[in-house]
Amino acid sequence: MARKGPDYAAPVRRILVSLLVLMLLALFLFWQIDSPRAERMRARFIDRFVPSFEWAMVPVTKLSHMVAGFQSYARLYEQNQELRRELQKMSAWKEAAVQLEQENAKLLAQNNVRIDPALTSVSGVVLTDSGTAFRQSVLLNVGARDGIVDGWATMDGLGLVGRISGVGQSTSRVLLLTDPTSRIPVTIQPSGQHALLSGDNTALPALDFVESPENIRPGDRVVSSGDGGLFPPGLLVGQVALASDGRLRVRLAADYGRLEFLRVLRSHPAEQLPDTGLLIPPPAFDFIGPPMPPGGIGANDQTALSEAESPDD
Repeated sequence: MARKGPDYAAPVRRILVSLLVLMLLALFLFWQIDSPRAERMRARFIDRFVPSFEWAMVPVTKLSHMVAGFQSYARLYEQNQELRRELQKMSAWKEAAVQLEQENAKLLAQNNVRIDPALTSVSGVVLTDSGTAFRQSVLLNVGARDGIVDGWATMDGLGLVGRISGVGQSTSRVLLLTDPTSRIPVTIQPSGQHALLSGDNTALPALDFVESPENIRPGDRVVSSGDGGLFPPGLLVGQVALASDGRLRVRLAADYGRLEFLRVLRSHPAEQLPDTGLLIPPPAFDFIGPPMPPGGIGANDQTALSEAESPDD
């Protein structure tokens, strides 16, 4: 078996490492000497060797740029997340502003509705829509405590919606014009014809008992007539529409798809006359006989006339 020769690599490696450590230690000590001569020597050493080591500084420079870029990216990411949170908050505020704008527009539309100046109103918010296949009605957040009376008309910002059909202490029910039990007298303009608007659970209530259908055209204006004292006259209901079956119907002016605010009109019942006969004066007394003299009836003549009119005992 061949013997291995002496290993010189390990002692040489130790010697080189020791010399490198000694050189670095000497350089460190030299760099710490506070002396004008040592300072000049250090300056000459830097001027001599540092410019030639620019290639060695390139990785360090690149690494420093990468670290700075990563820090900048981290700051941008944090700013982006903050902007996203702010955008979500702004979206919520925008939605709230849009809702307020819509409510304000509807309230302004209600104020712009031209009605009889003698009519005052109470505005209420629609709480729930209790419409079913057999009943079309909504609930308002105003009731008896607000002075609401059963039978009063309700409008939105465009036209007539229905009437109060039930009053609670703090809520009231509105029977819509589309309800099958709703019947209101209307006037069709400009012809001035009277008809009856009958709800049939559809979006286009029918016109019944029309006097002269041939004088009515699609698009004619339909308003409440006030007959029977159910509604005040002149309230906008909608426009005449001709159905596919040839029946006259009314396209309602009220926006039934967005009933949020309703205006309850305070209407007062018509004055009831206790005795209509007093309005008709009694007929003049007709004297049967020869004409009266021009001077009229004297005292003696009046006495004789009274005796003639009195029955015999």
